[in-house]
Amino acid sequence: MPEWLKDAVFYEIYPQSFKDTNSDGIGDLNGIIEKLDYVKSLGANALWINPCFDSPFKDAGYDVRDYKKVAERYGTNEDLIHLFEEAHARGIRVLLDLVPGHTSDTHEWFIKSSQYEENEYSGRYVWTSNAFEGIGGHPYISGMTERYGAYMLNFFASQPALNYGWLNRTEKWMSAVDSPEALATIEAMKDVMRFWLDAGCDGFRVDMADSLVKNDDENKSATAKIWRSVREMLDADYPEAALVSEWSNPKQAINGGGFHMDFYLDHWHNGYNTLLRDYETGGEDNSFFRAEGKGDIMRFLDDYLPKYRVTSKNGYISMFTCNHDTPRPARTLSVPELKIAYAFILSMPGIPFIYYGDEIGMKFLDVRSKEGGYHRTGSRTPMQWDDTKNHGFSDCEEEKLYLPVDQSENAPSVKAQEEDPDSLLNTVRSLTSLRHRFKDLQADASFRTVYAVREEMPFVYERGNLLCALNPSKQGVRIRLSECRGRKAVYTIGEAEIEHEILTIGPQSFAVFE
Repeated sequence: MPEWLKDAVFYEIYPQSFKDTNSDGIGDLNGIIEKLDYVKSLGANALWINPCFDSPFKDAGYDVRDYKKVAERYGTNEDLIHLFEEAHARGIRVLLDLVPGHTSDTHEWFIKSSQYEENEYSGRYVWTSNAFEGIGGHPYISGMTERYGAYMLNFFASQPALNYGWLNRTEKWMSAVDSPEALATIEAMKDVMRFWLDAGCDGFRVDMADSLVKNDDENKSATAKIWRSVREMLDADYPEAALVSEWSNPKQAINGGGFHMDFYLDHWHNGYNTLLRDYETGGEDNSFFRAEGKGDIMRFLDDYLPKYRVTSKNGYISMFTCNHDTPRPARTLSVPELKIAYAFILSMPGIPFIYYGDEIGMKFLDVRSKEGGYHRTGSRTPMQWDDTKNHGFSDCEEEKLYLPVDQSENAPSVKAQEEDPDSLLNTVRSLTSLRHRFKDLQADASFRTVYAVREEMPFVYERGNLLCALNPSKQGVRIRLSECRGRKAVYTIGEAEIEHEILTIGPQSFAVFE
């Protein structure tokens, strides 16, 4: 396990929308380099950069055309290596986004796999034996290539599934998980990883990590075995490299697959969803961090605690403020609500991720779909640096922008919030500083629920020897806890105090006591 992960705070950058330095309306690697000092000032010491490889961009880069080549719109391989160097000089690690389950249908592997004549890439993707034989229960396309056969999809129509074999084989054309073609795919992906690790990359976020082996069992054991072999490679050759999975099943991903981290994704009705985005049914918003909602911390804990307990000795559950697939929290939460939500995320065990722009409360915008974004596009709009043209993202003309910027009068910006000591940005900075200051708030420190009552406030928990308390509601509360005796506050948002065994915490408040 890389030691640096214990104190890691990640910042996710959607490169198209972070900073444009060549006036083409699209963010680029030089823009990220230009803003590394800002990332460091935020208290983030690690980056996750969404796919920056060559692509036709039918799915915003998650349709890779060449794993070993930076997309021209972002720069060059040399620019990415320079980014690694500049980040490392500031004590910042960099994870790239690995897409192992599929490629673009314009990838050289697929073009060769589609040929009539058999070749070394014929088995790189999942193909049936003829064009009139489909793949039951799975999406597929037929009649588009000279090869006899239908090919399986892993997501959109432009993303053919790479072949890692089938655990339960029901047709002759299904490869075994230990077949030469399945093993060749695994080695090809390891080769991609080694290429970028040797160039200075510090690890990978793995897209759709559970999607490799088809007809896998309920524990995803065959897919987990592949990732365990990747972990063995990293432990042997790149022991400081880190892996985080888009899986949202930490028992499978961490205990089974050997991932260092697993994302706690925003899946409907899971614990994380109840915190920030419980607003899909009946028009009511019952999110825990809504001051006027009907939040219930037990809905989170009932889902989270079993996952935490079974994996805490082997890896980390990663919660995020948002990501490129999720509505921004400012869609429904006010700044005071966001402060308490971020305080929770940044004081919990595991490794937190901050999505670019969430630290200033960027809004979820109603914009037209771009590059396969659809409803997700509203969370991918340009970073708002200041109040100059295009909010400082780019000096191009408005019509050239990758996506439109927030034109509202109250659009938040980094510059405005840096000048306000009580801003959301400066609150986030104070929270990351607190986490770095106290080892008991970091990834591996112990966690224990002290006070959590269904449909009641506050929520009180221990991190190591520290006591954390939060109350997102509009009503102040007082409770008696023996754990409070002798403690004093080291950090507060709002109002909170301890007198003897009595904890008093004001509305929309958070505190840490030692």
